[in-house]
Amino acid sequence: MTEHESLGGDGGEPQVGKRKSRRGRALVVVAAVVVAVAALVVAVQFAPGSERAATTAAESSVPGTSSASASNAPASSVAVPTTQPNVPQPSEFDAWASKTSQWLDIPLRAMTGYAQATVTLTKEQPACHLSWVTLAAIGKVASDHGRAQGDHVGTDGALTKPLGTVEVRDFYGRTVSTANASGPMQLAPAVWSKWQRSASGGKPDPQNIDDAALTAGRALCAGGRDLATDWWNAVSSLQGAPVSLHRILATVNVYGTVGQSGQAPNPAVLSAVDFAIDQIGLPYVWGGNGSGDPDPGFDCSGLTTAAYGSAGVKLMRTADTQFHSVPHVSEPQLGDLIFYGEPTTKIHHVGLYIGNQQMIDAPQTGQAVQVHPYRKPGDDYAGAGRPTA
Repeated sequence: MTEHESLGGDGGEPQVGKRKSRRGRALVVVAAVVVAVAALVVAVQFAPGSERAATTAAESSVPGTSSASASNAPASSVAVPTTQPNVPQPSEFDAWASKTSQWLDIPLRAMTGYAQATVTLTKEQPACHLSWVTLAAIGKVASDHGRAQGDHVGTDGALTKPLGTVEVRDFYGRTVSTANASGPMQLAPAVWSKWQRSASGGKPDPQNIDDAALTAGRALCAGGRDLATDWWNAVSSLQGAPVSLHRILATVNVYGTVGQSGQAPNPAVLSAVDFAIDQIGLPYVWGGNGSGDPDPGFDCSGLTTAAYGSAGVKLMRTADTQFHSVPHVSEPQLGDLIFYGEPTTKIHHVGLYIGNQQMIDAPQTGQAVQVHPYRKPGDDYAGAGRPTA
């Protein structure tokens, strides 16, 4: 029985006056963030004093499944989009870059830097299978494409003001950003020293998006690495903090989904998904409504409610009421709600679909907001619903 079931729901209906303090409980929880690894899952621990990646078969983390014994699997099996979008031919490039950058809120000059680095490395190292979505996802999570401190990329590709280390903290307040990282890709000094390269032939500049993206791509493809099979280890070499890695994974799925679509995403849907990505790493808290609570964290419907609330779309508060109040769809699309349970009696869990068969959710006590496959053998998947956004 899952935590949701034993509590009689997803935790969305506690009375404030009766809610017990969650701080002590949350701080002793080992908050695991889990991503899809084909049939297995890469589990990352966020416990104080230990930050490590481990490979486990974590069927118990997927709603409606029973606990399974752990077994090892290569972390490189992380499921990224099976067909990542390519950069189009030169005759179509300008229109594509303008359209895609607007759809994904990527500054056009940054988008050009990611795309050109991909073109260069695809010619030089075709077996690496580098896609622009990986470089763009790293740039998004690392510095919001250079905008982290109110700056922006100039027409020459350089930031208008040098960007030092963008501080990243986990739920426990520990700094997990890379020491002395800099520039729009937040590259560590050791990475820059080893792989630096100028896109224009001049002196490489870590503050220039063209040079930074090309250097990041060279590091990702180092040693003949194939990102189709070793994506996780590649990205770990640039952004080792678990919270950053999992946000990059989620962003790759979203960018890949939108990049392969022929239609612009609904802005409210994309806003809700972006909000959910930003919450990755926060713990599951029964009745939790987010970082505004005295004890930061979410339960499953608290996360979906807050995500769509950030986009101006009101949802009912519990998984069951959300299921019965949104139109149902046969195949989920970006931003759709993913439900588990028995429709005629009780829907006990909900997540947010992000493409590539993945969702973001707050699973249960002891786990953090995370990314994992939305379907699992033996689950009690009840269907998908589409909020009016």
